[in-house]
Amino acid sequence: MNNNLIQYIYGIADNSLILGQRLGELCGHGPSLETDIAMTNISLDLLGQVRSYYQYVAQLQGGDATEDTVAFLRVENQYLNTLLVEQPNTDFAYTIARQFLWDVFYLLLLEELQNSKDETLSAIAKKSIKEVLYHNRFSSDWIRRLGDGTEESHNKIQTAINDLWIFTDELFYQTNADKAMVAEGIGVDVTLLKSDYYKKVSEILDEATLQVPQVEYFQKGGKQGIHSEHMGYILTELQYMQRTYPNMTW
Repeated sequence: MNNNLIQYIYGIADNSLILGQRLGELCGHGPSLETDIAMTNISLDLLGQVRSYYQYVAQLQGGDATEDTVAFLRVENQYLNTLLVEQPNTDFAYTIARQFLWDVFYLLLLEELQNSKDETLSAIAKKSIKEVLYHNRFSSDWIRRLGDGTEESHNKIQTAINDLWIFTDELFYQTNADKAMVAEGIGVDVTLLKSDYYKKVSEILDEATLQVPQVEYFQKGGKQGIHSEHMGYILTELQYMQRTYPNMTW
């Protein structure tokens, strides 16, 4: 069992699980029917992708491991998602800003992950990138609409971008598992994506007449299993059925 590979996969997949759960909370609460359905579909896309990652992890772990045990039976500090994706749905602007800041990064990551020497990860990336291209277009279009819309929408999306910006630098943090997988030609060196990421994000913000935040510090910890106060509440809902009724199957 390659523990570094498993930890590397968690570092990617857990983001899709937690962000998918966050978007799922909004089902039936979107600002319009079309937007509500779109966000629900994005959530389903992310959960579909995470199944492929977790099935691979279960295969690597062997024994009684399944995609369900991987998703539902880990404790908080075993999840390696970034702090960005676990931030709450404060309002529609925060939801879109969070999605946008993640989508730009995830698209860049998948473009490179397609070239992984690990055939399974490469295949997952090639399949997922088609969906993430849509996610990125959806969130980018909404950034433009809100930023270049009314004074109220402009102010709300600017506030959301300002507040979530401190979580973006963690996207480029490398764990020891990340470094090991990069050395083997399996993982993506995310540090090389940083300049392109901020360039693409800044271009969209400029089109939306929004300001690029200037911050003196960034928050990290999620990729090392150190999460915000929100994570425990997310897992309480996510894991409720499996924890309450152990080994339950449909």
